[in-house]
Amino acid sequence: MKIIEYNSKYNEQLKDLLVELQNYLIDIDDWHTQVMLPEYREKSFIMDMEKVNTQKGKIYLALENNLITGLIMGIVDEKDEIDKLTNDCAKTGSVIELIVKNNVRGNGIGKLLLEKMEEYFKGINCKRINIEVFGPNKKGLNFYEKNGYIPRDIIVSKRI
Repeated sequence: MKIIEYNSKYNEQLKDLLVELQNYLIDIDDWHTQVMLPEYREKSFIMDMEKVNTQKGKIYLALENNLITGLIMGIVDEKDEIDKLTNDCAKTGSVIELIVKNNVRGNGIGKLLLEKMEEYFKGINCKRINIEVFGPNKKGLNFYEKNGYIPRDIIVSKRI
């Protein structure tokens, strides 16, 4: 297994992984609010790529026999006016996608991808990294906590 920087020849496999993650989120959603519209595969890819391209982002791929087993996408957060008034404005990286194929989870691929992105963010002088995690994704939360991340900003929801 090796970690490489993004190469467009893997776009179709990358899209497949985005769909795999969304299917996982649908499966664990106890409120049944997660959906996947037919255009999700193409549009989610386009939106993620736009963020990466406009926000000093990076994509790393985990490959085994020329097949993607995992990916991570990160961007540099843009600070808005309220952020500038209320925060120290430290340069912050955000992981917008971290996906490891179901059949190879637990083999350290996610950790390697996360470390590679952390190295990139540190190299461009980011002072922190944010990762949004879907509340019901307990496995994801546990993974991030094992890798030194702590809940910091929490959104609470109520069905009405």
